Amino acid sequence: MSPNKAALAALVLWLGAGGASAAPVACSPGSVTFQTRGDPVVVRVEVSDDEAERARGLMFRRKLDPGTGMLFIYDNPRPVSFWMRNTYIPLDLVFLDQTGTIRHIHRNAVPLDETPIPGAAPGDPRPERRMILEIGGGEADRLGLAVGQPMAHPRLPQDLAALPCG
Repeated sequence: MSPNKAALAALVLWLGAGGASAAPVACSPGSVTFQTRGDPVVVRVEVSDDEAERARGLMFRRKLDPGTGMLFIYDNPRPVSFWMRNTYIPLDLVFLDQTGTIRHIHRNAVPLDETPIPGAAPGDPRPERRMILEIGGGEADRLGLAVGQPMAHPRLPQDLAALPCG
């Protein structure tokens, strides 16, 4: 492939991943911002960033308002899997890598199901995840979330962030 064709292919991939809108966005610890195909989408979040909080997650809750969720944050990227033990509401699980890019979405996880939900699609060569967003079942589709879209949050390493905070 010629250098010009390679550069064009890289630009197409970058634009498809939201690179055209990768200007810094305002960030808050209590929300995440996704660059979707349309306008940016903001979700208010509770942060779960230690072992005890991550173990409890959204267990025992009976309601989760639209546009809200729980953001699980790990200090370092790692392979992850979740389950729905003691979780009474269906959830969409959005798995993000260390750049804040959506790598996998598990839609409508079944309440109380203890089957492991992997954080990576089969064959993903980079299965490590830095953050996982749990939102109500059906919210990923309603918000227009898709694999490859970038998310902004101040706890992402900003030097790596696909959508940095400004």
